[in-house]
Amino acid sequence: VQLQASGGGLVQPGGSLRLSCEFPVRVFSKYVMGWFRQAPGKEREFVAVISWTGGAKEYADSVKGRFTISRDNANNTMYLQMNSLRPEDTAVYYCAARAGSPGALKGGQVDHWGKGTLVTVSS
Repeated sequence: VQLQASGGGLVQPGGSLRLSCEFPVRVFSKYVMGWFRQAPGKEREFVAVISWTGGAKEYADSVKGRFTISRDNANNTMYLQMNSLRPEDTAVYYCAARAGSPGALKGGQVDHWGKGTLVTVSS
């Protein structure tokens, strides 16, 4: 079973993008979900996490106030709205899922990874 991320592309600094991650609810019911990213030459890092109900969210300090994570379980989709993008946000973005606590996924304990989508922030 795969998570499917989409929405990446080329955007100028200061611009916005919205990433989407489709997930089959019948498989990922009650799962915590989130986003990670990996920039060229760097390790994969946590970006944001959201609980099953959407009531709990956490963000990496580097994206707080600029990125917003959300999910629509009725439509089997999780989102990452990215505003005020910077060149240092350039990376491959991955969606992830875990049965358990948001804290565990934030720490990299992921049960399922999606294929990445490339975001390039450049003028």
